[in-house]
Amino acid sequence: MQNNNPAPTKLRQAEPNDEAFLFQLYASARAEEMSAWGWDSAQREAFLSLQFRAQQAHYAEYPNTDHQIILAAERPVGRMLVSELDDEFRLVDITLLPEYRNAGIGAALIGGLMKKAAYSAKAVRLHVEKNNRAQRLYQRLGFRFIGDAGSHYLMEWRDMKDKTG
Repeated sequence: MQNNNPAPTKLRQAEPNDEAFLFQLYASARAEEMSAWGWDSAQREAFLSLQFRAQQAHYAEYPNTDHQIILAAERPVGRMLVSELDDEFRLVDITLLPEYRNAGIGAALIGGLMKKAAYSAKAVRLHVEKNNRAQRLYQRLGFRFIGDAGSHYLMEWRDMKDKTG
C-alpha cells in the first residue's frame, strides 16, 4: 500500500474483545527486532506476551486516554491512543499493521490530531524510540525534538499561530 493517497479509514473506540488484535498489532511492530534475535516461536511468543502486558499496564497510567481502533474497509488495521492533558494532547501510541504503513494513514490521523490541538490551543507531544523510522514522519509533519529520555526522544508540535509556547 505505498501511495500518496491514504486508504479511507475510520476510528472506533477500542473494546475488550480487541485484545487479540492488539497483541497481533504489537507483535507486528516488533517482528523485525524479534527475527534478529534468533529465538524460536515459543520464546518469541512468551517474550512478546510479557512485553505486551507491560505496555498495556504502562498505557493505562495515562489520564483521559482515548483508545481507538483504526479501521480500513471495516477491518482493524491499527490503533491510536491519545491522552488529553491540560496543555497538550499526548500521542501515546499510533501503530498500523505492516501492510498499511507508509500509505499516509498515520500522517492523516496525526494531522487530524494537530488540527484539534490547534483549535484547543494545545501542543501535541509524543515519545519516539531513537531508532524508530517514524521520526522522519513526525519531523515532516512539523514536530521538533524537545527532550532526550535515553532510549526515546520527546517531540512536540505546536501551532505556529499559538503564541503561548
